[in-house]
Amino acid sequence: QVQLVESGGGLVQAGGSLRLSCAASGRTFSTYAMGWFRQAPGKEREFVGVISRYGASKNYADSVKGRFTISRVNAKNLVYLQMNSLKPEDTAVYYCAASSYEGLSQTVPRYDYWGQGTQVTVSS
Repeated sequence: QVQLVESGGGLVQAGGSLRLSCAASGRTFSTYAMGWFRQAPGKEREFVGVISRYGASKNYADSVKGRFTISRVNAKNLVYLQMNSLKPEDTAVYYCAASSYEGLSQTVPRYDYWGQGTQVTVSS
């Protein structure tokens, strides 16, 4: 069992930056690929990015590529989402999730555990 808790969301102006954190419980953190997803009101949850178990590989949605960066510190059971050059369309609840599947999964069903989400609002 893995418990995930996100933090770092808030209100920011367009062009600004935020760093989201996700703290994981348990001793098996490094056995999971960690993903970030987001969900805007009235829309489906969508993939943002994913990092492999030891951080060697990453993959991002086209909409955030070049602006967002995922990193992790396995010794601290932490994963981060650095968001730069934020746009109003980035406004959503952001979720971190843990996947036991091989590879860099981009779909919701491939993730075993989810955090409660943190709100990010980007004003124009």
